[in-house]
Amino acid sequence: MAEIIQKDGTWTFDGDTVRIVPGKDKGVSLLRKALGEVAVPLGALAGISFEAGRRSGRLRLRLREGADPLLQIAGSRLGDSSDPYLLTVDKDRAGVAEYLVDEVRNALLLDQVEPGPVDRYLLPGPALPITVSAGDASVTFDGERIRLEWNWKTEESKSSGGPRTLALSEVEAVEWLPSAGLENGYLRFLTSRAPVSTPPKYDPHAVDLYGFRKDPLMALAGAAVVARLPHPRATAAELTAAPAPGLTKAAITTPDTADPTSPAAASGDDHDALLRRLRELGELHQAGILTAEEFSTAKQAILKRL
Repeated sequence: MAEIIQKDGTWTFDGDTVRIVPGKDKGVSLLRKALGEVAVPLGALAGISFEAGRRSGRLRLRLREGADPLLQIAGSRLGDSSDPYLLTVDKDRAGVAEYLVDEVRNALLLDQVEPGPVDRYLLPGPALPITVSAGDASVTFDGERIRLEWNWKTEESKSSGGPRTLALSEVEAVEWLPSAGLENGYLRFLTSRAPVSTPPKYDPHAVDLYGFRKDPLMALAGAAVVARLPHPRATAAELTAAPAPGLTKAAITTPDTADPTSPAAASGDDHDALLRRLRELGELHQAGILTAEEFSTAKQAILKRL
């Protein structure tokens, strides 16, 4: 196991997962604190690097395109202070950082992980339910409905209709843009019945952001929704498939899935389905429904069937 502990946070690699825990230092961004612990599976990584500096260095993870719903919505627009995949490393800990880099790179080579894009999210996104207040609104998302509630800064033409609720099924896409200079940012939920041309300041499906400290948190609200929308690279068959039922611990302990040698399991296996199952296991473990031991046992059973 490789581990590095810094004021910004702690990174641990056990051969399968890079576990990132944000630090408690006052300099750690609100976004990273709100996001909490992030478990990045090896298969979601495109690479890792360490950049040494005169006073401090930077340890950085590169995720495969499409693997993380947060990066899907934020892209490269997250500032360094809000980037959960960037760790500032003290000069005297450079050797530890380089050791962690070597361990992750060796694991990527041994597992022959391809660095290219993926067609499904390999990280579950922010935990639910989630509520974020910034700009001219508060956004709450429980996995099925998005609720926008306005505050005193909201334009009257926008707030006069009262709080706005959107079903997840109504949302076709989500856009997040941080403030830049004199230009406001926004979080916008795109639906087939909402004109995109309406400025966020007046759009009842958008939050207008002014560039204040809490604004980046709206990227988390957007990522939570994005994680439950069809992946941009999903195949046509996956896009038209019925939505999967809610995840429960029982869902992975049914007779057909508990035993990888059972006829029912063998007859229904395909590569995509098994990868989806791995993602579901990760979500259950992240949510605390599965213990580390249960997660490892179920994961190994599925890996044997790939």
